[in-house]
Amino acid sequence: MVFGALIGLSANAQTTSWPNPSKPITFINPFPPGGAVDAFGRPLAKQLSTQLNDSIVVDNRGGAGGTVGAAAAAKMAPDGYTWLLGAVHHSIAPSMYTSLSYDITKDFEPIAIIGSVPHVIVVNPTKFPKNDLKSIMEEIRKYPGKYNYASTGNGTSQHLTGELFKMQNKLFITHIPYRGTGPALQDLVAGQVDMMFDTLAGAAPFIKNGQLIAVAVATSKRVDAFPNVPTAQELGISNFIVSSWYAMWAIKGTPKEIVEKMSAEVQIALASPEIKERWASMGATVPKMTRPELATYINQEITRWGEVVKKSGAKLD
Repeated sequence: MVFGALIGLSANAQTTSWPNPSKPITFINPFPPGGAVDAFGRPLAKQLSTQLNDSIVVDNRGGAGGTVGAAAAAKMAPDGYTWLLGAVHHSIAPSMYTSLSYDITKDFEPIAIIGSVPHVIVVNPTKFPKNDLKSIMEEIRKYPGKYNYASTGNGTSQHLTGELFKMQNKLFITHIPYRGTGPALQDLVAGQVDMMFDTLAGAAPFIKNGQLIAVAVATSKRVDAFPNVPTAQELGISNFIVSSWYAMWAIKGTPKEIVEKMSAEVQIALASPEIKERWASMGATVPKMTRPELATYINQEITRWGEVVKKSGAKLD
């Protein structure tokens, strides 16, 4: 998809031709079209194309949990014309895939978290005698192995959030992996599975119409869009703070001036009324982080999810 007109910008001697009208900018999205990364990446690309007065192409290269597209991006020239979009999955991939041809911390330079959506524990309203989190946990402890939870697939953030919850609370809940959010939520609504640790963006429509009950959000404070849903911390579950975050990276070696220019433009775009309204509709926020802080955060996430994978024994299909 192409946005905007092709108009060059002047810069200093090192970045005189960036962006160049003869060479559009490409955002590689390593996930299939229509997914969550597209939901954040395409509006951002549109806004940036207006700001930069240049063309931006969003190139979907899905496959293997985002690793195929990331590997392709790592091989591109670091000239400021190719950037990587991605998500929390890139912090999970190092522990789930044994032989990656790239290193997200060494082959790329983080630009910004472009959105973050909290996870929420949702249940089918017919599955538990009482639909509050403490009662649900008591029921699961009383009947270990009786209940199950759906995820969007092995190795996804929804899967590992469920495993983290199980480990923190010493619970036995059977994992049922699906191929995507849609099928998992459909079966949860239909009562084929009992619960799910989904993103708020995915579960929100079903919560609002009463098909699912939100028993807790995995945040430090309540979410404005769902003020009646308590946080897990309020209910006595400490350290259960989980979000699916979406980010943008430069290819390592991209000139510093271009990195700084794009980073500044991304922050302007994220503060625009159009983007803020769009993000709010998805229950998303934009955490305030400098680029060094984001690099540290990604390393922390790699360590965190690596420990969950190791302790839970999570494996790919």
